[in-house]
Amino acid sequence: MARICQVTGKTPLKGNKVSFSNKKSIRRFMPNLQKKRFFLVEEDKWIVLKLTTDAMRTINKQGLFNVVKRLRAEGQKI
Repeated sequence: MARICQVTGKTPLKGNKVSFSNKKSIRRFMPNLQKKRFFLVEEDKWIVLKLTTDAMRTINKQGLFNVVKRLRAEGQKI
């Protein structure tokens, strides 16, 4: 599976690893992805989302049902 957050859409970034001698080599900065199970009370079922810790804060602030409703409107199957 791709390393993409389902809620925020964050993907890996590219950058330079800089050594002590100041040599640069390409590296990837991975998003902090977690697989998290949520209980959706309105539909009385469990859902599993692959999201970043930043997206978990978004769900805490906006509510799970609002986030799932927005994702379904964008065309994601949840």
